[in-house]
Amino acid sequence: MRKTISIRDSYARNDMKENFYHGILLGLLGSTTDWKIRSNAQTGDGYSDISVEIVDDEIGIVIELKYAENAKFDAACDEAMKQIKDRNYEEVLIDDGMKLIYRYGIACYKKRCKVISE
Repeated sequence: MRKTISIRDSYARNDMKENFYHGILLGLLGSTTDWKIRSNAQTGDGYSDISVEIVDDEIGIVIELKYAENAKFDAACDEAMKQIKDRNYEEVLIDDGMKLIYRYGIACYKKRCKVISE
């Protein structure tokens, strides 16, 4: 991101900053034509930011993004992972036959991001 975006690209109210990064990630993931991508779809007990099904490989991916206010990346990543678990976002992937589920918490701040997974 350091090479491609400006800090002005995420200029928005704090509660809307996450949307910019969400859109970037959707654009990148959407270029893979054999993946089923869902954005803000109802899953489990809420709405996950992004879910992916790689049907042929029975792999599911849940992605939760957070804006890391004041560059508090660890706290934002932890919050994202907690939300995935607490709201059972992987439930729909399991129901759709995905055998292996990856969970990613992504924290973004200006031109930087941090990713944690399990």
